[in-house]
Amino acid sequence: MIAETDPSLQVLGSVFGYDSFRGEQQEIIDHVVAGGDAIVLMPTGGGKSLCYQIPALVRSGTGIVVSPLIALMQDQVDALELVGVRAAFLNSSQSTQQRIEVEQAYRSGELDVLYVAPERLAMAGTRDLLDSSSIALFAIDEAHCVSQWGHDFRPDYLQLAGLVVRWPDVPRIALTATATRATHDEITERLEMPKARHFVANFDRPNIQYRIEPKSNVKSQVLSFIRTEHPDDAGIVYALSRKSVDGIAEFLREKGVNAYPYHAGMDATSRRETQARFLREDGVVVVATIAFGMGIDKPDVRFVAHADLPKSIEGYYQETGRAGRDGLAATAWLAYGLGDVVNLRRMIDDSPGEREFKIKLSSHLDAMLALCETTTCRRVNLLSYFGQKSQACGNCDTCLSPPETWDGTVAAQKLLSTVVRLKRERNQSFGAGQIIDILRGKQTDRVRQWRHDELTTWGIGSDISEQQWRAITRQLLASGALAVGTDGYGTLVTTDASDGILRGERSVDLRNDPVPASRRSASGARRKQAKSDGAPLSPADEELFELLRQWRGEKAREKSLPAYVVFNDSTLREIARQRPSTREALLGITGIGEKKRDTYGDDVVSVVTGSQ
Repeated sequence: MIAETDPSLQVLGSVFGYDSFRGEQQEIIDHVVAGGDAIVLMPTGGGKSLCYQIPALVRSGTGIVVSPLIALMQDQVDALELVGVRAAFLNSSQSTQQRIEVEQAYRSGELDVLYVAPERLAMAGTRDLLDSSSIALFAIDEAHCVSQWGHDFRPDYLQLAGLVVRWPDVPRIALTATATRATHDEITERLEMPKARHFVANFDRPNIQYRIEPKSNVKSQVLSFIRTEHPDDAGIVYALSRKSVDGIAEFLREKGVNAYPYHAGMDATSRRETQARFLREDGVVVVATIAFGMGIDKPDVRFVAHADLPKSIEGYYQETGRAGRDGLAATAWLAYGLGDVVNLRRMIDDSPGEREFKIKLSSHLDAMLALCETTTCRRVNLLSYFGQKSQACGNCDTCLSPPETWDGTVAAQKLLSTVVRLKRERNQSFGAGQIIDILRGKQTDRVRQWRHDELTTWGIGSDISEQQWRAITRQLLASGALAVGTDGYGTLVTTDASDGILRGERSVDLRNDPVPASRRSASGARRKQAKSDGAPLSPADEELFELLRQWRGEKAREKSLPAYVVFNDSTLREIARQRPSTREALLGITGIGEKKRDTYGDDVVSVVTGSQ
């Protein structure tokens, strides 16, 4: 029962349809309602939006939400309006008349929440507009954008520090899903929030299974992963280049997957169409660069796959966090290979930044490589990066199928010796392919051209397969015992760390790449788990759930809304289990507040009673 004396709990129940807060939500909300500043670090799907939406409804005035996500503001406003919140946005997508109407509503005090892009807020006219009515709070969403060392630096965010000068008595809440201690400190400093109270939630998303496997034929690997574990599910596939995005999307579509590309090289109309399909249709897969996904609230994304190695753990965790926001089982899958390491190292060396900037980029990549090469729990490694301790999770590939390690010292010495001899005896540097051909004694045109079969290391590694040698090379690069040359051709060079290995003063433990999880029989069990939320639905309840989904899809198309904005899957499952026969009975179901009961109650009850 919701306490009548607590307005925040009243709003939570009557508007949003929840009977209790999660984690530190209530403490954050109470602090902001009382007028305090807050910096909130909470994982994607952890309920950050309620931390500013509820204070905006409880406090006097309009909550101003600063968001970089112009393309998604309409969906965010639609979702709030469906639960009875008076919401609007101001951005460059609007006509003059639409903007005037929003401004009039704000001046008249008719808005609970107003979304504004940082570029719009920087305009003098917008700031004058905000002075014309009462402001409940400023919410700075995606606050990591303020950090130069963060994974999504946005210079426009730097101007937001001026909010405290013009509106010193208005509380500010800055929120982000992923930030290290350094990024956290930079957010605090750049937004000039030294007195803010800091809330750092548990970053663990136990419903997400993390898996990383060696890259071979990545298009086929992605296809196999989707077909085996997530057919007909919504998902995102990330790739680093536009060319890769287009190639993977085309390949998946040819193989029958409902996949669409998304990247900055596409025209705005095509990008909007892809985003709309993803949000409004079931089972759509988007293949994208990192330009896609931030701020998307779609709760039923069942997988996020990476076809290329991300540049940082911050970016990786932010992207994988877009899966399983509804709390149901989801998969974060990554294919990672030698070429990824070489290419990203080369990109850092070729970047125009100063030495300090390159050192930061290298440290981010080193942390990502350590995650890929770990022989212990992936989740422990991830959470440790964000300063949180945890125990082995039992729900990542290294827990489910612990990798074996072996003494690779001799193999490492053979490879490093080949690199050294090429440089010392021939003044030559080559990439991994040529060095592996030398080690395996493989006669090729290039070997004959350069007479590499005369080297003393020729053929000394013939007992090791090409794939194993590539794994060895990859791990030596990841550990810093090998480096990418600065000639721009991906050649390999030794480092100071190589010397101890060559002299036998340092041993090298390497991991054997296990059989990819998608090829194990356990994949079927995971697929079943991904379709349940606790106890599985009975056959009759499953049938009703599908009828409810059909009804939801029709209603969403009728209103031009994403289906999950009407009701998410978790709510429909609970309806299928409880089978409410009256509109009032719907209020006991999570995710159904008074407005949604009034809007959809009769339809839902009709579907439920009609199935009996």
